[in-house]
Amino acid sequence: MENRVYCLYRVSTDKQVDYNDKSQADIPMQRKACHRFAEEKGWTIIHEEQEDGVSGHKVRAENRDKLQIIKGHARQGRFDILLVFMFDRIGRIADEMPFVVEWFVKNGVRVWSTQEGE
Repeated sequence: MENRVYCLYRVSTDKQVDYNDKSQADIPMQRKACHRFAEEKGWTIIHEEQEDGVSGHKVRAENRDKLQIIKGHARQGRFDILLVFMFDRIGRIADEMPFVVEWFVKNGVRVWSTQEGE
């Protein structure tokens, strides 16, 4: 079993995003936790996507560009594990989030949270 990892980071407001000296957005806490977790597991992070100011309550999965990019890559078999800080980073719409996770699993991608496990 391979351990090629994609990470997804999301914050619901722009105020939660840190910017470096080149005005590049970063979500450092989520990124650090995912990198630490992957390293402990011996996994290789090969791609990261970040959603800045995207509400997990208001924006459905099909309308989230970064999530759709990741799903496209999953269909192509480019990675084995989707890693998030917490499962609510995938979404907070109760009637949708479990089905998004299920979609990844059905497409051969394991879904992990640094806080909640697989």
